[in-house]
Amino acid sequence: MQSRATVSTVLDAAGVGADDIAACVPLTGGTYNAVTRVTLTDGRDWVVKIPPPPTAPGMRYERDLLVNEVTFYSEAAAQNVAVPHVVHSVLDTGAATGPYLVMSTCSGQPWSDAAATMTDGEERRLRHELGHLVGHLHAVTRPEGFGYPAKALGPLAPAWRQAFTAMTDAVLADADTYRVRLTRPTDRIRALLAAAAPVLDDVTRPTLVHFDLWQGNLLVDGEPGARTIGAIVDGERMFWGDPVADFVSLALLGDMEKDEEFLAGYATGSGGAVEFDASVRLRLALYRCYLYLIMLVETVPRRTPAEQREWIRREVEPQLESALTDIESALRTRG
Repeated sequence: MQSRATVSTVLDAAGVGADDIAACVPLTGGTYNAVTRVTLTDGRDWVVKIPPPPTAPGMRYERDLLVNEVTFYSEAAAQNVAVPHVVHSVLDTGAATGPYLVMSTCSGQPWSDAAATMTDGEERRLRHELGHLVGHLHAVTRPEGFGYPAKALGPLAPAWRQAFTAMTDAVLADADTYRVRLTRPTDRIRALLAAAAPVLDDVTRPTLVHFDLWQGNLLVDGEPGARTIGAIVDGERMFWGDPVADFVSLALLGDMEKDEEFLAGYATGSGGAVEFDASVRLRLALYRCYLYLIMLVETVPRRTPAEQREWIRREVEPQLESALTDIESALRTRG
């Protein structure tokens, strides 16, 4: 069994000695990796990410998450989308230290922190800008197949239906493993998702999907009233799949069809105009189920505090049930 890296061993591997470090500050807010901000004496600011040891409780898709994150940053940077720069990384779980990632910090603050000081006009402008950026991300494709770059659930699949079925099967298996109470038994959820799975064959192009584009992972920079998108961060949940899947976290607990500014910006990027036809709506319901299942199940292995766990259950369970009901309704309509 490999040992987990420490910040000092990571910095040493990156050629940084103790005399080069001005400050090391652990960062909170993340729920999986240990994250530390390191300020060097020459003024550079880095973020060090170290995953938990392989023996720690976790979900099946979380194996080698840093592979997904490094892949996302590389592909997004090639599209001129602002993301952290990877300074140094070790992704091999067989390395003596275990895997880790060192990356640059990005200017700005989380959109979620700035939201209270935004006017409606500024928020609409930022949603348009965000749509344009996401459209550029969705121009990226890889013909090798669908699924997580880390191959946590197996090799990339030739068909999206195969890949997404493996993803949902894994999270439902995690729910059984950790005895998570859901709105319906896992076997019934699995059967419903399988009945809707043929719609996934409408997706034939593996697209870069971040899948965690809620406001906490979007940095905004500048003075109030003149802010811009500073960077997109935390790409560890990235996969190759259906671009529509990104709309779930972009409208977290909400309705993307009502986000006119984002959709207008998206159309000006490489994403093109989105038509919310029967296929798109059913696929969106499937991806809502997947994200909400993750949000509910992960609270157990991550030992989420009781107050936060109760908030997640109160807010997310109705959303999961709504998505399941939407799938049932769509299947009745499709006959």
